[in-house]
Amino acid sequence: MDSGAPQYDVAIIGAGAAGLMAAIRAAEIGRSVVLIEKNRRPGVKILMSGGTRCNLTNARGLRNLRMVSGEIDPAYDPREALGARSIQAAFGDNGKFLGPALKAFSVESTVSFFENEGVPTYVEGNGKIFPVSNKASDVLDALLNRLAHTSAKVLTRAPVSNIAATVTGFEIAIPEGVVRATRVVIAVGGLSFPGSGTTGDGYAMAKHFGHTIVETRPALVPLQVTADWVPGLRGLTIPDLIASIRDANGTSLLARREAMLFAHFGLTGPAILDVSRAIARHNGPELLDLALDFLPDLKAEVLDATIQAEARSGKRNVVTFLPEAIPKRLGEAILQACGIPFSRTGPELSRDERRRLVGGLKGLRLPVSGTLGFGKAEVTSGGVTLDEVDPNTGQSRLQPGLYFAGEVLDLDGLIGGYNFQAAWSLGWLVGSQ
Repeated sequence: MDSGAPQYDVAIIGAGAAGLMAAIRAAEIGRSVVLIEKNRRPGVKILMSGGTRCNLTNARGLRNLRMVSGEIDPAYDPREALGARSIQAAFGDNGKFLGPALKAFSVESTVSFFENEGVPTYVEGNGKIFPVSNKASDVLDALLNRLAHTSAKVLTRAPVSNIAATVTGFEIAIPEGVVRATRVVIAVGGLSFPGSGTTGDGYAMAKHFGHTIVETRPALVPLQVTADWVPGLRGLTIPDLIASIRDANGTSLLARREAMLFAHFGLTGPAILDVSRAIARHNGPELLDLALDFLPDLKAEVLDATIQAEARSGKRNVVTFLPEAIPKRLGEAILQACGIPFSRTGPELSRDERRRLVGGLKGLRLPVSGTLGFGKAEVTSGGVTLDEVDPNTGQSRLQPGLYFAGEVLDLDGLIGGYNFQAAWSLGWLVGSQ
């Protein structure tokens, strides 16, 4: 392609959630758009998300549940709905950056968008909103069908090797030649699930224009722990517990009440994935511990009194009078972790052993030895520092005409549809410029 005037008003690099939404919005307001994707098809990571169900967003960001056409799980408490604030809170301190994007494209906008494209939705007890079909492919098809009704051009199998600023805009080098555009949106994702093509390409692009990259680490990722009894519980799900990450002083850095699953490598499940963010954001030299409260609704002193009463009731094995919420396999493992013999009967249980048992049930400490890395991480912690991007437009403060959207930015939220909502909102925002 010869150099000259820009061919497009906007070139969007990366056809994931943010890139697709940006392309749709820009094309629908009359911009000439090219969407550049290195994979053979757009939206590969969307298809993998939510166990291939695609958790679109979270009902805690809704003011009106009647927008959802499918069922509302009775376990979901609508009083938890706090609008945009609940979405921002899921991203910690960086969540304030999302304010203008959520104003431009809210959770209500997300539900309406997909419902209008023929994807009815429903709400689970934890507020997660899914397509009624439980098929991520329906979500991707809705985006692609909407995009197909615009004039946007989609280039696939087109990895970007260079972006250069020119007097009139930008030149983007791809295998077929050079694409010229007045504005460029970088929406290539981070490093999570590299098999889907997210291999951190956007960080080099951003650095080329002088941007700072906050250290990238895997987040929403399973944890490895140093406890030899954990693999023996593989396959066991604990539906309700509190997991917290604590520093050497015992201070909780992040806690979540959700389900947890024991696996051969360590621990996973929503509670574990969420608290893994604290590990990703931790910069201290000391190792962190995972604390598990297996009985979140029972106070330690009540539990202690209950165990004392059970211990006096006969010569039964200690594991038999633990609360019903504790499966026998887990109870035996906790006894092992607390150094209490399996053969111990109630009358033989010493005061110190009882204290250790209560501690194990209400705050079992497991040293965290690592994570499963980017290969199993749902999002990337770190990325383009937010101070260098205008939250009102998504435009770089260092390079006019350059925009960022999605996971390439230093934004990572809790599990539950929050990260997708950030992608939809940021994509819409930058596409509106």
